[in-house]
Amino acid sequence: MTLIVALDPPQSVDDALEWSSKLVEEVGTAAAGFKIGLPLLLRAGLPGLKTLADKMPPESLKIADLKLADVGHIMSTTAEAVAAAGYDAVIAHGFVGVEGALDELADTCRSMGLKLIVLVSMSHPAASRIMDPMLDALLEEAVKADAWGVVAPATRPEIVAKARKRLGPSYTILSPGVGAQGAEPGTALCAGADYEIVGRLITRSASPRETAFLLLEKQREAVSRC
Repeated sequence: MTLIVALDPPQSVDDALEWSSKLVEEVGTAAAGFKIGLPLLLRAGLPGLKTLADKMPPESLKIADLKLADVGHIMSTTAEAVAAAGYDAVIAHGFVGVEGALDELADTCRSMGLKLIVLVSMSHPAASRIMDPMLDALLEEAVKADAWGVVAPATRPEIVAKARKRLGPSYTILSPGVGAQGAEPGTALCAGADYEIVGRLITRSASPRETAFLLLEKQREAVSRC
C-alpha cells in the first residue's frame, strides 16, 4: 500500500470527529494509513482523536501531523500525549535542529514506540524559496536524529529524488500534494517516495473508498511507466 489519507475536515462540517470517523470506516484498508492535523485536534480534542485511532485498521499507520517545532521538552511532552491517544508516528519540523530539540524528541519517540518523521520541505510554492535551499542541512538533521522518515513534496519530485539519493533505501519518504495541490498520483513514488499523502481528492469525493482504489491503480500505472 502506498496511500495515506489526510483527515482534514472542512470548517463547514459541524461534527469533525463524526466526519473523520465515517471516512476512516469507508476507506478502511484501502489506505496504508491516516494522517490527522492540528485543525482536527482542536475540534475533536485528544479524547476524540483516541476514539478515531481506535476505529482505524490495526495495521494502518496512524500519523499525528502536528509539525512540532519547539524545544525538546515541549515536543517530547506532546509526543507522549500523541502516543497515549493511539498514534504511532509524529511529524516534526527539521529546522529546529537536533541538539536540545530533535534529539530529545527522538529519545521520547523511541521510548514510546513512536515513529519520528522529520519535515524537510513542504508542498506549497514558498517552500521552494525558503526551505529547499536548506534541504541538505535539513536531511542531515533527520539523519542525526535517526528519524524513521521524512516529508518531501509530491509537487516538486526533484526534492523527493534528492532526499532519496541522500537518505538511501533505509528511510521512509512521505509525499503530500497529490490532487488538490496539483501533483499527479504516482509522481512522488516514481521519484523515490514510499507513500503519497492525499486529502481532499479522497475526502471530498462522493465515494471515498472507490476514489482511493482508483488512486492506487493510477499509482501502479505511473510506477509501471517509470
